[in-house]
Amino acid sequence: MSVASLKVNGRVHNLDVDPKCPLLYVLRDNLELTNPRFGCGVGQCGACTVLVDNRAVRSCQLTVANAAGREIVTLEGLETNGKPHPVQAAFIAEQTFQCGYCLNGWVLTAKALLDKNPHPTDAEMRRSFESLVCRCGSHVGIFAAIRRASESAKRSA
Repeated sequence: MSVASLKVNGRVHNLDVDPKCPLLYVLRDNLELTNPRFGCGVGQCGACTVLVDNRAVRSCQLTVANAAGREIVTLEGLETNGKPHPVQAAFIAEQTFQCGYCLNGWVLTAKALLDKNPHPTDAEMRRSFESLVCRCGSHVGIFAAIRRASESAKRSA
């Protein structure tokens, strides 16, 4: 065990954890953040997605040692003063998900995409999301929500 300093959702946490431990377990077990979820454990489904330095990353595959000193944002960290982030608001407005288990992957990957490319084409969206899994088939609503968030960004620009 060693002390790791993790900046999560704007707060620094000094934790005595194994540096080889996957970030997902530390977020859930030590920091009690429930939105990054365990899905497959091998980085293929996206349920554990977090933003690390504004990039969508699978937290089940990132060790604490590799996350230390970087800016980590979970789904809980997107809101500001109780107000959903525009991407979250778009997903809510479109009533996108049935079960919501994969929500982290889609919302956080959408945010990372829109930060990089505020007006992606459908082909660019499909490419960005090809590694995410939604078993309940909410893809049409997901793409509608991303288009809504993109349009919102156009209006506020």
